[in-house]
Amino acid sequence: MASSPAQPLDHRYRGEHPIRTLAYLFRADRRRLALAVAVFTVKHSPIWLLPLITASIIDTVVQHQPISRLWTSVGVILFILLINYPLHILYVRLLYGSVRRMGTTLRSALCTRMQQLSIGYHSRVSAGVLQAKVVRDVETVEQMVQQTAETGLGATTVLVGGLVIIAVRTPEFVPVFLVVVPAAALVVARLRARLRTHNEHFRHEVETLSSRVTEMTRLIPVTRAHGLEGKALRRMDGTLRRLLTSGMRLDLVNGRFGSLAWVVLNVVGVLVLAGAALVSYYGVWGVTAGDVVMLSAFLTTLTNSTTTLAGLAPIITKGLESVRSVGEVLQEPELEDNEGKSAVDSVRGEVEFRGVGHVYDGGSDAVRDFTLSVTPGETVALVGASGAGKSTVLNLVIGFIRPTSGRLLLDGTDMNSLDLRTYRRFVSVVPQESILFDGTVRDNVAYGMDDADEETVRAALRDANALEFVDRLPKGLDTLVGERGARLSGGQRQRLAIARALIRDPRVLVLDEATSALDTRSEALVQDALARLLRGRTTFVVAHRLSTVRGADRIVVMGEGRILETGTHEELLRRGGAYTALHAGQLA
Repeated sequence: MASSPAQPLDHRYRGEHPIRTLAYLFRADRRRLALAVAVFTVKHSPIWLLPLITASIIDTVVQHQPISRLWTSVGVILFILLINYPLHILYVRLLYGSVRRMGTTLRSALCTRMQQLSIGYHSRVSAGVLQAKVVRDVETVEQMVQQTAETGLGATTVLVGGLVIIAVRTPEFVPVFLVVVPAAALVVARLRARLRTHNEHFRHEVETLSSRVTEMTRLIPVTRAHGLEGKALRRMDGTLRRLLTSGMRLDLVNGRFGSLAWVVLNVVGVLVLAGAALVSYYGVWGVTAGDVVMLSAFLTTLTNSTTTLAGLAPIITKGLESVRSVGEVLQEPELEDNEGKSAVDSVRGEVEFRGVGHVYDGGSDAVRDFTLSVTPGETVALVGASGAGKSTVLNLVIGFIRPTSGRLLLDGTDMNSLDLRTYRRFVSVVPQESILFDGTVRDNVAYGMDDADEETVRAALRDANALEFVDRLPKGLDTLVGERGARLSGGQRQRLAIARALIRDPRVLVLDEATSALDTRSEALVQDALARLLRGRTTFVVAHRLSTVRGADRIVVMGEGRILETGTHEELLRRGGAYTALHAGQLA
């Protein structure tokens, strides 16, 4: 059986040669792979047996040997040709099945590790890079193994089989082949290396053209508005001319390569054929006419096999680099540390910051000396200018990051001692930009709650002021919302996010600019829904619009990572401090 998806996470990838990593990944299928190699050797045998059988047939005819030898040779060749089909199917099932299982296991391991990596890591590494590792890098590894196995095994069996037959039938020619074949292959490989350089240059020009076309199409409204069509076309013409020049140069090099390779291989073939014919003609070493034909055929096949093996180098290099790329994620040390810590089975909602500070890698203090006690069910609003540290405080509450100084307590227990994965079952987050996936309304609201029935979903939608628009959708709860909720308005998406939070009945609620991107009517509906969501829950709110935090039990004004002042809306206005300045700035 294939290995479980979790097992590759336990391996040491960094500092290890990728070949050893591949051996580790395929260890569960090693018997299948060994059998696949054996099956391939048998099924591919016609390539290196045909010259020998052809030589036998020619000798039978030329030397007037018993006709039974002819029929025996024909029977053997027909047999090995006919068994190729079933053996090839078996080979595909063995090899390609192992490769697909390895790829699936590797992708599953990558997805598992991405779920375990810290939020800090995900904030530094773009989603596009991680997606490329899961999709493209694993696919490159799969293709490398498949192509190397198919092409490399074929070339290797032909080389080994051909040299063995030559050593047995005409051992005197083994030194000739050991010198001539690598030399001819080296000439062809040198020519191909030059061709690869031109191919790479042409690929870069095609990529530049693709970039220019994308740029041109995006700029068409600006181009039209300013009458710059001529300039845009002249710029595109320059790119097209460079692509034309590069393409014609590549065609010429291709032509030269094809012709020179053909000339080199055939000249060498003629010389070997002439030498073998002379040896046979003068009766030296007992070389027969069939041996001459066999040696000529083997020269071509062995030279092609050597060249093929040399041509695999770029494919193998690219594949091994992808193995290293995947290993960067699988052995990334920046994991959320939850192992061996206490599970949380209930939450009252008391949160206490005691001199909490947090410093991001390579940065200054995002939060420092933050001290605040929040009672269960209290609503605390965090306000302040951008960069004041509000989002860092929310991330500390959610457990995305841990304090680098001070202590953060949940219901009297230091959160550093808690398994934050179990704590988050009691937390709901409503972000500024609602995150929906391409599924139904029901799927998005009840995400992760498979036991939620329709009435529970409808109740959450009703409390979120979302039921009225959901019932008007073509299929109601079963309407697809599109990628990132593209078929819904901003206010509708945000109300679905609130319904998702409500259905979980959280004890701790985090609202991060939940209404900042909405129009007045949508904001009113969302604010009404939030009022129901806040009841009886410890809530942390971040908002730039001070009108949305007026009803908070306590407002915390932050600046440069510190608490500047706290109090209710009225108390802070009477104090005439930082909050009053923020308030006046929004009224101006």
